Amino acid sequence: MPKIRARHPAVIWLHGSGEQGRLSYGPLVAAYVDDGIAFFTYDKRGVGESQGKCCPDVYGHFNLVTADAVGAVMAATSYREIDPKRVGFVGVSAAGWVAPRAAEKSGRISFVALASAGVLQHSLVAKYEEFAGGSESTRPRPSEKEIAEKLSSFERSGFDPKPYLERLDVPALWLYGSGDRNVPPVQSVAQLRAIKGERHKDWTIIIFPGAGHGLFDDPPTDPAAAPTAERWVREHVRP
Repeated sequence: MPKIRARHPAVIWLHGSGEQGRLSYGPLVAAYVDDGIAFFTYDKRGVGESQGKCCPDVYGHFNLVTADAVGAVMAATSYREIDPKRVGFVGVSAAGWVAPRAAEKSGRISFVALASAGVLQHSLVAKYEEFAGGSESTRPRPSEKEIAEKLSSFERSGFDPKPYLERLDVPALWLYGSGDRNVPPVQSVAQLRAIKGERHKDWTIIIFPGAGHGLFDDPPTDPAAAPTAERWVREHVRP
């Protein structure tokens, strides 16, 4: 919570894939709190102090982690210090498969700001990550031509967030690095731009040239990404 006594806007952190605990009070969290925005973060299901079994999202199953995100909204808005009309999601990677659906189910989310978000069908992204080598790979990243050809050959299955993206009716920020090896940035941005144009969404889409998947990591793949998100959120929570 910010130190100033007031009813604060708040962001709820949505995790990436796999075992993820609550965020520590580092630069990412402090940037929001110092600007008067409360920051809600929790141990993912089956991690740290949270019960349950981790991590169904690794296998493309998002029902439970989406329910947990909805629960986080209920918990955050229960604090009298938080203004329930100014609460949104901030997150990374697999949060792209969770945030639109959780926003719809909770009915209390007023904005979404995500980095390197999964917005394509889950199997497509999983196969892309295997093909491109993921964040830890040291081999050259495939060319965009090779990526496009490979993606077109993949069979699609599993969770598809497109219907939820089409129904997402709040302002959203989407950040991508053009060198991402975990989600295909060109195809992800194309999907978002198509939906934005067809459905007249209040969406901002930003690409960071050469940056990898970890835009909000410490250290980040582009130091401008997290401050860009924080500024955007600040502008969207003004009374």
